[in-house]
Amino acid sequence: KIIIKFKKMKIKIIDNFLEEKDYKLLSSLTLKKVPDDAVKVYHNCIDRKNNVTQADCISPELITHLKEQYEKKALDLLNELCPKKMYLYDHLDLHIIETGKNLSFPIHDDGPEKLLSGVVYLRPLINKGTIFYANKKGEGKNEIEWKTNRAVFFAREERNTWHSFEGDRKSNRLVLLYNLMTTKIKEVYKTENKSFLIGQLRNKINPYLYRYFKTTIN
Repeated sequence: KIIIKFKKMKIKIIDNFLEEKDYKLLSSLTLKKVPDDAVKVYHNCIDRKNNVTQADCISPELITHLKEQYEKKALDLLNELCPKKMYLYDHLDLHIIETGKNLSFPIHDDGPEKLLSGVVYLRPLINKGTIFYANKKGEGKNEIEWKTNRAVFFAREERNTWHSFEGDRKSNRLVLLYNLMTTKIKEVYKTENKSFLIGQLRNKINPYLYRYFKTTIN
């Protein structure tokens, strides 16, 4: 386990995060071809009571297994990175994202519904990892090296955890998101000592990311 302190956030890097059988299964998924300049998000979700609410590209049985096998590890990370948000956790996102080789996703800081943001690099062997920044302008760039079955975790915070991702112009990249989520958005802003109204206004006047994902997941 590697810990990187970058500006106002702490990034956790865990190699060989998935057990070998789980990694092989996920990295060998057969999916529809994604254009070189697009991104495809497959939504897979399960709540704390093991109720699968969406299963786009992996089976409900596998979703349940991934929750039972790695949820405690993720909760331990959240407790380490942002313990004040532990009580807010109510569901788990296990999205699969394929990014076209020429796609560059803009700098963003994730939505308040994400308590713990995690990404596991699946395939190919070589590509570009997650890129973190000191601010929205892209200053202080710090790229995490891509390595298959490497997981990168951080606790999202309003206007502090800036990052992006992109293809390497050679191959599409496939990842698993392992995100601890909440529906208690007002409580998130309260724990961060940030304004809920300002945060929501910010999302409304700059809905680019929402529109982008909405048009690429269908």
